[in-house]
Amino acid sequence: MSRVVLITGVVGGIGRATAAVFADAGWYVVGVDRGAATAPDGVARYIQADISDIEASQAIFDEVTRGPGRLDALVNNAAIQVAKPLVETTPEEWDAVMTSNLRSVYLAIRHAYPLLRANGGAIVNVSSVHAVATSANIAAYAASKGALLAMTRALAIEMARDGIRVNAVLPGAVDTPMLHASLSRGHLSGTSLEEQMELLAERTVLGRIGRPQEIGRAILFLADDQLSSFVTGHALVVDGGATARLSTE
Repeated sequence: MSRVVLITGVVGGIGRATAAVFADAGWYVVGVDRGAATAPDGVARYIQADISDIEASQAIFDEVTRGPGRLDALVNNAAIQVAKPLVETTPEEWDAVMTSNLRSVYLAIRHAYPLLRANGGAIVNVSSVHAVATSANIAAYAASKGALLAMTRALAIEMARDGIRVNAVLPGAVDTPMLHASLSRGHLSGTSLEEQMELLAERTVLGRIGRPQEIGRAILFLADDQLSSFVTGHALVVDGGATARLSTE
């Protein structure tokens, strides 16, 4: 049987592209999202569910057990972002970010563990460059992604004995709806979305915004034990060189 990957947040920009990348590589893709009721291209089995809910999370992996019956990779991609100063972030908004971006990962890994252990699988957590270098008005998101990176390293140590590799991808500016929404933070001077995207592109070494499928290919690399069998506990930054440049330059 084809190798099986489960991707959360599969309806979003990076999730949708990642599903297509895995499907093109011959993987059987299980996609999970609480949003749309229809599956994106490349998704063989779609589950509409809230992955931060305990019972829903368990039901997802029960369905994987009944269906394909194995799991070779888990991609924790689902996330939300609140773009405002910390002191203006309500407790409800803070909790929503942590629930979506961290609690859901904890639950997914806990429930996926028996399936992953059976074949010595891989976990790829989609963190962010905001885990290592950030900006104003995005504190809750940055905190959640920093915690996810720390969790990745801890789990790489814990799960090595079971043959499970755990890594993280840290995307930079990628052309997705989440990026478009975050440009409202006011950290760029452009007045239109197009101007703001151009200014953001100029801040990368490569001079452009990333494409979702480029993140998907990085995720595939870390998930595939034929490509990255000796890689665990690693944070792969995919940001066009943005974090390589000093902000004072």
